[in-house]
Amino acid sequence: MFPLGTVLLPAMLLSLQVFEERYLTMLADMRASGRSELGVVLIERGSEVGGGDVRVDVGCIARIVEARRITDGRWAIGCIGDRRIEVLDWLPDDPYPRAIVRDLPDLVDADRSVHVDAEQPSSTATTFGEVESLVVRVAALASELGAPGLPELRDLDDDPVRRSYQLGVLSPLGALDRQQVLAAAGVSARLHLLRRMLLE
Repeated sequence: MFPLGTVLLPAMLLSLQVFEERYLTMLADMRASGRSELGVVLIERGSEVGGGDVRVDVGCIARIVEARRITDGRWAIGCIGDRRIEVLDWLPDDPYPRAIVRDLPDLVDADRSVHVDAEQPSSTATTFGEVESLVVRVAALASELGAPGLPELRDLDDDPVRRSYQLGVLSPLGALDRQQVLAAAGVSARLHLLRRMLLE
């Protein structure tokens, strides 16, 4: 497990600098066993370095897609968020943070008519098109204040679950708001939450 001061969503890219001895040990164990996934959870209180932190129980599996050793002994790791997890039990942090987890799939929406196709609008209260328009509008306002621009939304996934997470990645949210997006029960709840946050 890799507790961080940031939230990883499925479909989100994450770069890590691994330098603490405990995480170097974890990475060595992963490489020796051929594993390429680790759990990422938000630190609710405390620091990323040194341990002794309080962590949330809903996180994301990060799949390592690139790992490069840097000359001073650190590792540069490139990951992508894969799927949600729920921490069932934290184990002792010896030699590094570990937990018993289970996959936490999105609940199937009671309204199965959630569509990403503009020709077939959803009957849910909040549609993808509405949230996508808000993301573009808020990103444009943020760029006027010096924030980086937003890439075009044409490459969003056709899968409603992945697409809802991608909108969470593109939205200019803080860590606690992004944690709520990660923990939302399903697509409809996530879209409703994003709409409210973007309007605020």
